[in-house]
Amino acid sequence: MAFDGLVLNAVVSELNTHLIGGKIQKIYQPSSDEVLISVYANSLSYALKLNVSSNFYSAYLTTSKKDNPLVAPNFCMLLRKHIMNYKITNISTINQERILVIDLADIDDDYMSSNKKLIVELMGKHSNIMLLDNNNVIIDALKHFSTSDGAYRNILPHTQYILPASNKINVSDYKSLENKLTEFNSLSSFFVENFTGISKTFIVNAINLLNINDTVTLDNYNAIAKYILELKGEIANNNVEAIDFENDYTLQICKSSKEPLQVNFFLDDYYNSKEKQEQFLSYRNYLLQFISARLKRISKKLSTIDDKLKECQNLDKYQLYGELITSFLYQMPKEHISHIELENYYNNNELIDIPLDIAISPADNAKKYFKKYHKLKNTFVIVQEQKTELENEINYLESIVYEIQASKNINDLDEIYDEIEDAFSFSQKQNGKKADKKKKSKRAKELVTPIVYNIDGFKVLIGKNNKQNDELTFKVANKEDIWFHIKDFHGSHVILVTNNLVPSQETINKCARIAAYYSKALQSSNAQVDYTLVKCVKKPRSAKSGMVIYTNQKTVIVKPNKNI
Repeated sequence: MAFDGLVLNAVVSELNTHLIGGKIQKIYQPSSDEVLISVYANSLSYALKLNVSSNFYSAYLTTSKKDNPLVAPNFCMLLRKHIMNYKITNISTINQERILVIDLADIDDDYMSSNKKLIVELMGKHSNIMLLDNNNVIIDALKHFSTSDGAYRNILPHTQYILPASNKINVSDYKSLENKLTEFNSLSSFFVENFTGISKTFIVNAINLLNINDTVTLDNYNAIAKYILELKGEIANNNVEAIDFENDYTLQICKSSKEPLQVNFFLDDYYNSKEKQEQFLSYRNYLLQFISARLKRISKKLSTIDDKLKECQNLDKYQLYGELITSFLYQMPKEHISHIELENYYNNNELIDIPLDIAISPADNAKKYFKKYHKLKNTFVIVQEQKTELENEINYLESIVYEIQASKNINDLDEIYDEIEDAFSFSQKQNGKKADKKKKSKRAKELVTPIVYNIDGFKVLIGKNNKQNDELTFKVANKEDIWFHIKDFHGSHVILVTNNLVPSQETINKCARIAAYYSKALQSSNAQVDYTLVKCVKKPRSAKSGMVIYTNQKTVIVKPNKNI
């Protein structure tokens, strides 16, 4: 991420025009790496977000809301104790570093100033928030570090605050490093490694804006250094803006009139989007891991079932052995023998060698073979039923895997979570929090929100998960509507709402292309899609969500496409 010293300076410049003199009203700590400070200034309320996670370290004003823990963490309680109702007197940075300093003051009953500082260091995995007294002694910090544990400085209560060590210089002294230019292969690496507060993303964008290349020459070096100094001057005038750049963001001089707090709110949108994406991916992987583990267990059971079925393949042979021994018992010697050859009257009287247990008589051997036959026969019936059940569950689990992989946002995953919870009594923790039963109940009462298309004047509804598929097919659709589904693959139920009109074959084909697109056959060039009237679609008793049988279907071959 490109949250460098220049970006922090732009944030601070905007904050100083809005928050100075503001009063701290509330303090929250939504997560272990994040603190929200509510400030009332100039008759408006602002929320200052301080994030010190290793991935999203940043500081900016936010309009996004987050749930807070029922019990405030210790550091949050300490901040409330020490700086609640304090006023912000100044906001600054130190030496172009990613260090935010918020000066705070409180007027006590004796009208004596009680000053404190909130220090926010935004340095990757070393990011931290510290509260200092008026002598720069640490009252406490969000994260504690000790030299006894290998840290290069102490970040502990009652210790003197020391700035992070740095061997970089301010860009204003760029002339002093001209003799080191030949040691580097690119301008971007030279600036990043030698000057404070400069990110590679910023330098690459500057190279593009100045229409130069990344080659290390004195002219290129001077051009970029002067551009940085010019931009720093415009930061002081609040004349810069944040822009998206190569899957990241950076600052540049504002080319048109800039909205107030543009940099702050750009960062709010940017990081909010990133956090939601990370939360979505974490949630999705969590559900996939649960389903994958269950699939693995059931596949192992199925393998055991298949082994038992192989044993049952001999049941007809054991019946034959028993019948032949019984039929020819009068010809067999009475003494115990290990095997005997008998004519198989089921196969042109060919001789068949039958092994015998020498410890028992031929008659008892016949009984033993009949017992094996009946046992395997009963086992075969039971195991065959078990195999069918396991195959159905594997098919259902694979459909959930498809749903999870096709999900687009957290709301989609919430619905899948509810389905898993209903199907498997799923009560494990989701991202460290148990599922909220009240929220679950509320969602259950809400109408499904399928994907909706309008094709040739007809409404087309597409389910996004198994529960929605059932809802659409058996509660929303009318009997004369047309139901579509990809053949032999997992996919969405697609409903063409006919309103008792007869759609053309071209409309049917368009719906089929959509059904193929919202399925596991998405990459197929020729997908087979079945369609039939909704009244011909039935749900077997005790079937899992989304599992149906259908009749009177027709099949079309189409290329998956959602852009009709």
